Formats: sequence, C-alpha cells, structure tokens
Amino acid sequence: MEVVILSGITPLASLAADAIGALLRRKPDAVLGLAAGSSPLPVYEELALRHGRDGLDFSQVRGFALDEYVGLPPGHPASYREVIRREFTERLNISPANVHGPDGAAADIPAACQAYEDAIRAAGGVDLQLLGIGTDGHIGFNEPCSSLASRTRIKTLVEQTRRDNARFFGSPAEVPHHVLTQGLGTILAARHVILLAAGAQKARAVRDLVEGPVAAICPASVLQLHPHATILVDEAAASSLRLADYYRHSFDNKPAWQGL
Repeated sequence: MEVVILSGITPLASLAADAIGALLRRKPDAVLGLAAGSSPLPVYEELALRHGRDGLDFSQVRGFALDEYVGLPPGHPASYREVIRREFTERLNISPANVHGPDGAAADIPAACQAYEDAIRAAGGVDLQLLGIGTDGHIGFNEPCSSLASRTRIKTLVEQTRRDNARFFGSPAEVPHHVLTQGLGTILAARHVILLAAGAQKARAVRDLVEGPVAAICPASVLQLHPHATILVDEAAASSLRLADYYRHSFDNKPAWQGL
C-alpha cells in the first residue's frame, strides 16, 4: 500500500488522472471501475479537461460502476447511473454502451448481481478501480461488518451513510435503505485500486484503513491485502496517521520510473 499526502483534492485528482492516462496510453481498451461519490468527481473533471485539451482517448474504454441504489426510478438525479452519465460518460468520447452499472431496478436482485459479476469477468476484470471512503470506513456500499470476501450483492445502509448521502436527495427520508454494491472481494480483484479521501471528517476512517488492523468493522482496511493499492489523501484526512512523515518521505524520494 502506498499512501500519498498532498495539500488538497486538486493535486490528488491530478495524480489519479496521471495514473489513468498512463494506463490508457499503455492499454487503450482498459477497464475502469467508476465510483460515484463526491471524492472521485474532481478526477472526472480532470479527465474531461485532458480529453478536451490533450486528446486523451476513451473510445475503447469500458467502465463498471461500483454501486447503485435499489428502487430509484430511471433517470433519478441521485442514482449513481445518472451521476456517472453526467460526470463521466457525457464528457468523454466513450460509448454509453461501454459503461455498465448494477441494476437496482431488477426484479431478480440475486440474478442481477451474479450477472454483474459475470460481466466484469467477461471484460477481463477491472484494471483500475477508483474509490472514495465513507466516514465509517465503507468502500462502495460495503458497510461495517461486510464480509471481506463478498461479491456483488444487496446491502442495507447504516443510518450514518443515509445521513451522509441525504444532501443528494430532497430529505433524509428519501434516501433508499438498500443498495447493490460490488463486494470487497470484487474490489480486491481489480489490478490497481486508487482511493481518494479529503477533509478532517475522513481522518479516522483513513487511519483505520491504513494503520489499523484488517477488520470487517472498517471495510476499507481490506485494501491492506491488495498488492497495488494507492491511497491519496489531503493533509486534513491524513491528520490522524502516526506514520504521516514516513509516507511523505517515501513519496518525495520514490524513483521517477515507479509511477503510481
């Protein structure tokens, strides 16, 4: 696990975009895992800028969204399918047919979850998965005490997550109780994981992710087991890390050829 501490979300997003750009130049038909929370949005902004300015090409890219609410009507502005469409698909030269999400409106939820796992596998697996982290340490919608080996499935949201996400809805009561999410085992199967966190409200979750035990109470801590996990945090989110100075020293002195 590599921890990178920078001054704010803008340089963190630029660094994540650097990694995605390098991947696409190496593998134009790469498979991207797309998160739809607030943390990855600056990354999508930077990718759109580079597409328009530098011609960064997404024409062969395939994308798989991390999660989706259950029961929202088609086109609901808070659905993650709509967020990905607005913030990613429509701003790049990628075919909407190449961007997939879990089907939160499916009549047969278990079958839809298995079909999503099968689609990721058929695409060759995710090359680079973007993640945010919740204040309680969840990634995707894998809430505390999720199985560390879980695959795409239905989950019930804890009330803290519903309160955190109420800003995207008219009121807390409108936030669905159930979601579909890639599991922790699904996320671990991605070849590279980049997690972004900014703000003091994420400091405890970042500390537990990076320096705590691997434990289901902090689902993100499973990334300690990943062979290529990059944790991008601003100074506020890094404020509880005991080894912050070491992480800064390591990044400042890493070989230029190593990349992320």
